[in-house]
Amino acid sequence: MRKLIFLSLLIIVASCKKENDKAVVHNPKQYTIEQFMDNEAVRGGSFSADKSNLLVSSNKSGIYNVYTVPIEGGDMMAITQSDSTSIFAESYFPNDNRMLISADGNGDEIDHLFVRELDGSIKDITPEKGAKSAFYGWSKDKNSLYYGSNKRDPRYFDVYKMSIADFSSELIYQNNDGLNFSEISDNEKYFALTKSLNTNDTDLFLYNSETKEQIKINDTKSGNSAQDFSKDNTKLYYTTDDGSEFSYLMSYDLNSKGKSKVLERDWDIMGAGFTNQGNYMGVYVNEDGKNAIEVLNSGTMTPIDLPDFEGKSITSLSFSDDESLMRMYVGGSNSPSDLYSYNLETKKQHKLTDVLNDEINAEDLVTAKVIRFKSFDGVEIPAIYYLPHQASEDTKVPAMVWVHGGPGGQSRQGFSSLIQYMTNHGYAVLAVNNRGSSGYGKTFYQMDDLNHGEKDLQDCVEGKNWLITQPEIDGSKIGIIGGSYGGYMTMAALTYTPEEFDVGVNLFGVTNWIRTLKSIPPYWESFRESLYLELGDPYSADSTRLKRISPLFHTDKVTKPLIVLQGSQDPRVLQVESDEIVAGVRKNGVPVEYVLFEDEGHGFVKKENQIEAYSKVLEFLDTYLKKENEPIDGEIPNKEIEPETK
Repeated sequence: MRKLIFLSLLIIVASCKKENDKAVVHNPKQYTIEQFMDNEAVRGGSFSADKSNLLVSSNKSGIYNVYTVPIEGGDMMAITQSDSTSIFAESYFPNDNRMLISADGNGDEIDHLFVRELDGSIKDITPEKGAKSAFYGWSKDKNSLYYGSNKRDPRYFDVYKMSIADFSSELIYQNNDGLNFSEISDNEKYFALTKSLNTNDTDLFLYNSETKEQIKINDTKSGNSAQDFSKDNTKLYYTTDDGSEFSYLMSYDLNSKGKSKVLERDWDIMGAGFTNQGNYMGVYVNEDGKNAIEVLNSGTMTPIDLPDFEGKSITSLSFSDDESLMRMYVGGSNSPSDLYSYNLETKKQHKLTDVLNDEINAEDLVTAKVIRFKSFDGVEIPAIYYLPHQASEDTKVPAMVWVHGGPGGQSRQGFSSLIQYMTNHGYAVLAVNNRGSSGYGKTFYQMDDLNHGEKDLQDCVEGKNWLITQPEIDGSKIGIIGGSYGGYMTMAALTYTPEEFDVGVNLFGVTNWIRTLKSIPPYWESFRESLYLELGDPYSADSTRLKRISPLFHTDKVTKPLIVLQGSQDPRVLQVESDEIVAGVRKNGVPVEYVLFEDEGHGFVKKENQIEAYSKVLEFLDTYLKKENEPIDGEIPNKEIEPETK
C-alpha cells in the first residue's frame, strides 16, 4: 500500500506492443448499459475440504453474494441472498463445509468476518463496533485462523489467533510501532512486518515471537515486500528493488541471516508464494500492465506447463491443499474473466462460468493496445488504447483520456464493462499511465512526488495531443475521465488547463487535498507519514502548495461541462468533496450534473447503481462531447476548438 491510497475500482487493459496498423472498420451492434452490466463478475475460489466445490463471490444477483460451484461444472448455489450489503467469500473451513465470509456496511470499509455454519446460520465473529477486521489465513494444524483487527487501537492492526471450535481469540502480535503485518511462519515463530516510509522506501522486519527480537532485513532505502515463508520454517521469501528499477525475488535464511537472489524478470515480480505442501511456487509478474503468471516446481525453480487459452491470459490461480487441483481465472481486455478448474494429474480442465452476457457478440468488443508517447519533457509515457470498431479516417470518433486511481495506480489488463460500453457507442479511450504510475520502474514511480496536478497533468494533456494525431479521432472532441485520484486529475485538468479538454467526468475525485489528508481514516496511520511525504503535510507549510493544487479553490477557472458521481458512504473521498465542487462550478453557469448514491462507498459495486451511473455518463458525453461544437443553453462556448488512488 505504498502509494495506492485512493483505490479506484475502475481498472483498465493492455497488450504489450506498439500498433501502427490501420484499423479494420467493423460496425458493431450497439448494446445497452443493462446488457453490459448483465455480464457477471466472479471473484475468489476456495476449495472445499473434499474438493467437490469452490466457494466464490458473484454479483449475478445485482450485488456481491456468496456461492458454491461444483468443481467439474454445474449450477451455482447461492449461499447468501443479501439485497443491500455486498457479501464476499473468504474461504471454506479446512476440515468441514463451514464458510468464512466478510462484509462491510454499504461501502464504509469497516469489514467484519462472519461464519456461515452448517445449518445455514451466519454469525459475526468479529463483532466489535467500529473495528475493522481482515482474514490472514489458517494455522498449519487447521484448528485456528489468523486475523488482523484494530479493535485495541483504531490506528493499528494487531494479529490475533482464533480457535475455530469456539471462536475464542488470543492476541499473538501487538502492533505498537505502526507496522503492517505481511506473513507468519507455519510454526508461528516468525512474523514478517513492513513499514512504509516514502515512495520506493518500505522497510521489511522479521519479528521472533519467542525471543521478542525484531530485525530489519533490508540494508538500503528500497521497496521491500514479504511474500512467504518456506514450509520448513527456515527461509523468508521477499521481493525488493534494491539496486534495480524493478522488484525481484530474494530469500533470507532465518538461521544464518544470509540472503540469496531467487528469481528476476524484466518487470516487477508482484507476488510469489508456495502451495500448501510446498511443491509449487506461484509467481505473478506485472508485464507491461498485464499479469504474467508462472507456476514453478519449487525444487528446481523451473516452470511447469499450464493450459493454453488461445489468446486469453490466466489472470490468477490457486491450488487445492493436496495440490492435485488448480483453479484459474482466464480473460482479457475484450473478455471478462471466467473461472476454470484444472486437474494437474489428468490434465482435464472444466470451464465453471460463462460470465459474458449471451446477448453480446464477443467480436463487437474492443481489444486494447499498449502505445507510448513522449511527454512535454521527453519522458516516455505508456498508455492503453481502445479504438472503437466503427472508427476510421472517414468516420472520426470523439475520445476520452482516462486516468487511473491512486496516486500510484496503473491502468492494466482487465475487462471493464464501462470502457467497452463507451467504445461500443463510439468513444475512443486512452488510459494514460502518467508519471507516478506503478509498474514501470521505481524512477518513473516517484516522478510525481510533491508534484501532483502539475507534471502528471501535463502527461494527460500530451495524451490528448497524441490522440489528435490519430487519423480516426476527432481532435475537437476530447474529454477526460477518472475515478478517485483520476477524478482529481479530471478536476485539475478542467481547472488548471481549462481549454485543453472539452468535458470532464469526475468519479469520486479529491478536490480539496488539505481536507482529504487531514481526514484520512485512523487505520491508515501506518502509512500516514509516507503519504504526507509524497503528497504534502497539510499541517505544515506544504498546505500552501496543497491549496494551490486543490481544484475546489479555483472553480472560477472551469468553463467546460462536468459530471460528478459520488457515494455518500465513501470514507476516502468524502461526499462534501463532490458537493462543494459541484456548487462552485455551477456558479460559472457551466453545465454540471451530479449523481449521488446513498448506499455506495469508494466505487460503485451494486449493479443497479452502476447502470444508473454509467448510463448518466454516456448521456452526458452524447450531449456535450459527441454533439457539434455549437453552444448549448447555459454552456459557455469554447474559446478555441481544439482538440486519469494513488
